[in-house]
Amino acid sequence: MELSALEKKRDEILKKIMGIGDMRSGSLSIRYQQCGKRPCVCHESGHPGHGPIYSFSELVNGKTKIRNFKLGTELDKLRKEVENYQAFKKLSQDLISVNNDICDLRPAVIIEDTDEIEALKKNLRRHFMKKYKKKWIG
Repeated sequence: MELSALEKKRDEILKKIMGIGDMRSGSLSIRYQQCGKRPCVCHESGHPGHGPIYSFSELVNGKTKIRNFKLGTELDKLRKEVENYQAFKKLSQDLISVNNDICDLRPAVIIEDTDEIEALKKNLRRHFMKKYKKKWIG
């Protein structure tokens, strides 16, 4: 693919990302559960249990947080936000892929001045030595 076509594709993806709207990471699930009352019908074999219970789980500071929702506008809003997040994740992966292709096709700047090349090499050595010196010493 040509560089201009990839740049156009990147712009289209960015426009789609801008139009996504509210999003929320996490997942929605439907579950049924048995209660603690022994004579309840939910303890009979073949009975699915009480529900459906709509649970939203998300990871907050390394811990899973679960909230239950009832049917209604709040659950519908949450469902749309989770779907928007999934669309955002897909578009983000596409954007990274297109950007990698653009970087592969875009040529590097050619420097003809030898003094400028030596200065660039010196700066690059200094930059990478800072990173790797910590690994060698520590």
